[in-house]
Amino acid sequence: MDVIPTSSPSDLISTTTSQSFVPFINRLKTFLTLRAYSPQATNVPRLIDVVRTSTPDVPDSHLRDLLISLGGRACALLGSMIFSYYLIRYITKHLDPTHEEKKRHKQLASLIMKQLNLEKTLIQSLNEYELCLLSDIVNPHDIQVTWQDIGGLEQTIDNLRQTVIYPLQHPHLFAKSKLLMPPRGVLFYGPPGCGKTMLAKAVAKEAGANFINLQVTSLLDKWYGESQKRTSAIFSLAQKLQPSIIFIDEIDSFMRTRQGDDHECTRMVKTQFMTLWDGLQTDETNRIIIIGATNRPQDLDAAILRRLPTRYNIALPTAQQRLKILELILKDEHLNSDVDLHELAKQTELLNGSDLNEICRQAALERVIELCQQHEQFEEQDTPLRPICQEDFLDALRKVRTGNQAHSLLTLD
Repeated sequence: MDVIPTSSPSDLISTTTSQSFVPFINRLKTFLTLRAYSPQATNVPRLIDVVRTSTPDVPDSHLRDLLISLGGRACALLGSMIFSYYLIRYITKHLDPTHEEKKRHKQLASLIMKQLNLEKTLIQSLNEYELCLLSDIVNPHDIQVTWQDIGGLEQTIDNLRQTVIYPLQHPHLFAKSKLLMPPRGVLFYGPPGCGKTMLAKAVAKEAGANFINLQVTSLLDKWYGESQKRTSAIFSLAQKLQPSIIFIDEIDSFMRTRQGDDHECTRMVKTQFMTLWDGLQTDETNRIIIIGATNRPQDLDAAILRRLPTRYNIALPTAQQRLKILELILKDEHLNSDVDLHELAKQTELLNGSDLNEICRQAALERVIELCQQHEQFEEQDTPLRPICQEDFLDALRKVRTGNQAHSLLTLD
């Protein structure tokens, strides 16, 4: 409680901020009691004007000086608070170690959003973590792989149409029963080079869904708590862009069986990913499908396999499938009359689709190398290429088998 001296010894002017002095004040013979509140920013100039215009009627000059001083201090306090707010905001932003990275992601996200033709309201609803993950989105119209580019997997393609494509394209038909809902996850497993990634791309192309090619490095961050926020942003972004497909290639490297020696950050990311994938707060009406591809399904966690109920074994192609793959690869090539694709399909046993494509590439390259060795100087536009013959395929087959054998020896060592 502050006491202000006055010119009259019988007068007493006091100020206080505590309510405990109210009983004491009531005992005094006070003629006037004023209760003051903290002035708002818009009322401070008005308060000063009122003080200046009303104080001339007061005989005590000390009271006038005090009120003017209080108004000035209130203005100074308000100004310092505003300055401190913007100063702390500036310092906090520049002390963020991920500030420059987030800035680059926002610039990249602006370009991607223009390519995807996203609505302005949707763009404004994305947070900074969702903007960072926009770089993993692939426009379905930019995917060049279709069902016609995949040979020998007709039965698998028909099953994918029935279980994945139709629910995404006609959600109103499949929303009438919970049993008709599409699967939460699809797993492609089998030897490498058999077309698992191509199947995932073709599914996104056929369904017209936004394809999120999730990279594990997009989720992990060295700062504590950032990985969990990015994991949550994956599902919130997929929900805003639905129908959407989240594709995780080599899913065994990320969702392998949890062990006691796992890093804390990795374990928390796995747990949160599974909770958001199929947890208590998961919306059953979301049109979000997660597709995983792996060569080692035995390394996947049991909880992950439970969330991947639809599984397709993309095994090594049979002789009939290899024939279809060869016909698909060589449909636009100039072949000699002695080429026998049936015989070539029989001789390529235990080879995958990637090996068959490499054989065709080596066979087509053989004629170009032969022409370069025979003619050092020739006109590139006027020099025709001979057709690919059977001997070219056999030479390429020997090279590929030799390379596979060397790779097997290195693996055994």
